[in-house]
Amino acid sequence: FDSAEKIVGIADTSMSAAENSLLGQLYPEILEAETGFINGSTVNTEELMKLQPDVVFYSASRKELGETLRKAGFPAVAISVNKWEYNCIETLNHWISLLGQMFPENDKAKIVEEYSTKVYDLVQSRVSTIPEAERERAFFLFQYSETNLQTSGKLFFGQWWADAIGVKNVAEELSTDNSVSVNMEQIYAWNPSLIFITNFTTADASALYGNTVGTYDWSVVDAVANQRVYKMPLGMYRSYTPGVDTPVTLLWLAKTAYPHLFEDIDIIQETKTYYQEVFGITLTDEQAASIFTPAAQAGSGF
Repeated sequence: FDSAEKIVGIADTSMSAAENSLLGQLYPEILEAETGFINGSTVNTEELMKLQPDVVFYSASRKELGETLRKAGFPAVAISVNKWEYNCIETLNHWISLLGQMFPENDKAKIVEEYSTKVYDLVQSRVSTIPEAERERAFFLFQYSETNLQTSGKLFFGQWWADAIGVKNVAEELSTDNSVSVNMEQIYAWNPSLIFITNFTTADASALYGNTVGTYDWSVVDAVANQRVYKMPLGMYRSYTPGVDTPVTLLWLAKTAYPHLFEDIDIIQETKTYYQEVFGITLTDEQAASIFTPAAQAGSGF
C-alpha cells in the first residue's frame, strides 16, 4: 500500500525490529500500531477486538490459535513458515502471492519472483562449481545469551542460506526442526570459518571477539580468530527469515562468504536498485548502507 496506516497491531518483537530499521523510517505510521493485545505467544482476543481488524494473520503452525480467532469472529489467515522446507525465496514468493490475491490492486508477486530468481541464478552461477574442499564452513548464531546458544540444523532457514551461497552448514547433522540448542564443545569440533549472527539476538561480532557474554570462549574458533563474524542485514525485518530483503540478503551473504567471486557487486547500489524497481522506494546511500549495520536493539525480545 506504500503505507503502514492499515496495520493496526503487531507483536512487540516485531515492533522492536520496526523501531530499529528502515521500516520505521520509511513508514513511521507503523510505530503507532498497538502491541498490547499479545504477550509472547498469548493473544488477548478482547484487546484485539478493540482494534477492529478486517483480517488477522497468524502462524499456520498454531492451528489452535486460528480456531480461537475464528470463534471470536476474526477473519483469520494462516501464514506458513515451513511449508516450503525453509526455502526463503520460495516462501517469500508464496507469501507475496497470497497478499497479491487478497489485495490485487497492489500485487507485487510477479516482480518479486522475477527479481529473486535473477539474484539466485546469479549467485548459483558463481558458487555452484566451488570444490567441496574449498567451501567455507558456516555457523548461524540464531539466538545468544548467557543461557541460550541456538543455531540452525538441517531443518531451518540457515541450511537454505548455506546451500544457496555454496557454503557448508556445520550444524547440518542436527535434524531438529526450527532452531536447536548447542554447546561450545560442538562448535569447537565444527570449527566454522564463518559465523553469521541473526537479528533474533542483540549480540554482534564484538560479543564473540571479546567473549562478553556469559562464560563462552570463542577465541579458538577459526571464524573469530580470523575476524570473520558478521551480523545479518536488517532492512524491513530480520533477514534470517524470508521477507522483502531476501534477494538483497542472498547477494550480501554470497559476497561476504566469497568476496573474490563478487568483487563486481556493489551491494549498496544493488539494494537501491531493488527497492526502486520492486517497491518504488528511493533509498539514499546512507539508508541502503544502514541495512548492513543493524542496531543491536532490533534483536530485543528473544
